[in-house]
Amino acid sequence: MYTILHLARQGAKVYMGARNESKATGAIKQLELEGIGSGRIEYHHLDLADPHEAKKSAEEFMKKEERLDILVNNAAMLGSEYQLTKDGLSLHMVTNYLSPYVFTETLLPLLKKTALSANTDVRIVTVASDGHRIPPLKDQVFNSKEALNNPFTNSYLGQMRLYGYTKLANILQTDALQDRLDAEQIPIICLSLHPGAIASGGAYDGVKKLPFTSFWNLMLKIFFQPSIVGGLTPAFAAAAPVVREKSEVYRKAYLVPFGKLGKKSDRASDKKVGEELMRTTELVLREIGIEFSI
Repeated sequence: MYTILHLARQGAKVYMGARNESKATGAIKQLELEGIGSGRIEYHHLDLADPHEAKKSAEEFMKKEERLDILVNNAAMLGSEYQLTKDGLSLHMVTNYLSPYVFTETLLPLLKKTALSANTDVRIVTVASDGHRIPPLKDQVFNSKEALNNPFTNSYLGQMRLYGYTKLANILQTDALQDRLDAEQIPIICLSLHPGAIASGGAYDGVKKLPFTSFWNLMLKIFFQPSIVGGLTPAFAAAAPVVREKSEVYRKAYLVPFGKLGKKSDRASDKKVGEELMRTTELVLREIGIEFSI
C-alpha cells in the first residue's frame, strides 16, 4: 500500500483496489495520518479471487473516470493452502495472474485512449518477484489448464514455488502486452519489478506455518525491509521521469531495488513461453465466458 502513499505525495489521485472496503478505508486513513501531501486516495472495489468480478470492477472504474495514466498490478497471494475456485482454477493463479490479466485487458481501451491524448505518460507496472526463479524448470510451463493448476505441494517450499510460478506468469504477460502495444504504436510503457525483501503482512503470515515462528519473525525484522521501503521501486516504475525519457530502455524492463535495472530469468525472457502462456490464458478464460478481442 506504500506505493499508493509515494504516488499520492507527488500529487496523484490514486485508487486503492481491494475486496474488503472496511480494511481498505482503514488503510487509507492510516496513510492519510502519515501524510499524503496534495494527493488523494480513494477506495475501489476489486475482488481478484474471481476473474468475472475483476472484469466488473474494471467496467465500474471506466464509468467514473475518463482517463487512467498509471496501472499498478500488485497481487501477492502467498502462504495459503492450495485450492480451486468455483471455475476449477487454482485460486493462487487466479488471484495473482488471471484476474489481474482480466482487469488490465478490460481497462486497456481507457489506457490507450489516455496514452493517445496530448502530454500523457501512461504506464502499466507489474509487481512481480525474484521468486519467479524458484519453480523447477520442468514446472515452468504454461501449455495447458492443468499446467496453470499445478498445486506443487502444501509445504512451505511448495507454496513458494507456486507463488513464483504466478510471478513468472506476471512477467511473461507484461512483456507480451508491451509487444502488442508496440505493434499498435501505442506509447504505453509496460515493465515489471522485484520490490525487494519486504517484511509485509504476507511475509509474516507465511512464517506462521513454520516451526519456531518467533525466530522467523525476528529474522524478518532484522533482515527484511519495512513495507514503506517496498513501495519505492513500484513508485519509481510508475512515475520516475527517466522511465519515459529512456523508454527504449525501460520497455519490458525488470527493475530491482531501488529503481535499478535488473535481470529476469532466461525463462521469463523467453518470448515463446510468453506466447504459450497467452494462448492458454485466452483458452482458459474463454471456457469460463471471458473473451477479449486481441
